[in-house]
Amino acid sequence: MTTDQLGFDFLPDLPTLPSAKPAAKKRTSSAATKAPASARAAPAPVAEVAPAAPALDAEAMARALEAHPDYRVQRRLVPKLNWPGTAQGAIKRILVLDTETTGLDQAREKIIELALLRVDVDTATGLPVGPVQVYDGLEDPGKPIPAEVVKITGITDADVQGQALDLDRVAELLDGVDVVIAHNAGFDRPFVESRLPAFAKVAWSCSFADIDWKAQGRGSAKLESLAQELGLFYDAHRAEMDCHALLAVLAVPLPHAPHTGLAQLLEAANHPSYRLSATNAPFDAKDLLKARGYRWNADQRVWATRLADDAALHAEFDWLRDQVYNHRHAAVQIEKMDALAKYSNRGGVVAHQQL
Repeated sequence: MTTDQLGFDFLPDLPTLPSAKPAAKKRTSSAATKAPASARAAPAPVAEVAPAAPALDAEAMARALEAHPDYRVQRRLVPKLNWPGTAQGAIKRILVLDTETTGLDQAREKIIELALLRVDVDTATGLPVGPVQVYDGLEDPGKPIPAEVVKITGITDADVQGQALDLDRVAELLDGVDVVIAHNAGFDRPFVESRLPAFAKVAWSCSFADIDWKAQGRGSAKLESLAQELGLFYDAHRAEMDCHALLAVLAVPLPHAPHTGLAQLLEAANHPSYRLSATNAPFDAKDLLKARGYRWNADQRVWATRLADDAALHAEFDWLRDQVYNHRHAAVQIEKMDALAKYSNRGGVVAHQQL
């Protein structure tokens, strides 16, 4: 399609209105005023009103733009409540979860919204199959919602007044689930387990931490950005829509992997992860550690990082030995966590490794 075609093809032909005649000059002579009616000029015909232009076909316009290399189209995400197809392999049942809370401090703040999507995943394809069961509930936190939270979520004190989560419905959806998936499970899991202890007895995966989005060619791991890469936009920061967006993002093949994001998260739940602490690291290595992704734990006074698997752990041993400890004698602390403990506030199995 040429640029000229793009400019005009999807606009309807507009009817041409009759050109208006110039107004006749008003005569003031008495002769003209007294002329007989038969000699006076006939009135100009009234122009017919042009018919309304047909409505533009928005989807046809979007497809035309998509076909042109200079344009990208964003479509509003429509939640999918039934995924087509028949499972070709074994089924894993997942629960996609998101929360909205009164703040970030898990020890002091409360849940104000919890959303869940329960769906089966075909392990042969990594795709959802069948119906999606949905729960979205509000809860009164027992204190005012901060103004900045209202601004982000749109949830007000009036919305949650007297509201409580439907614990029976949540338990029904959780029953039989193999893996709970959240985008930043390290935030959501402690909040949920504090309110609903049954969530401590099921495996969790994190779509933020268990997928290396940078290695997949994505500029950001934020959920809104990941959806935009797929040409989707949605009303973010409400729990149910965030869940639908996450499921849509995870149900497509990863850009640089032969499987979907769902398949990778199901696999991640089968393997432990590690929290590695760079014990007694030299002070002058702090910038290296920070740039590497380590975070300072003020309580334990140590730089620590999370690692997804055994291969990443042993690669990190080599890096610490070469870059931080300069081949001096050192012993680092390792905390091994399976999917029942990952992203929770509960500790794992602690060991020490000589470098």
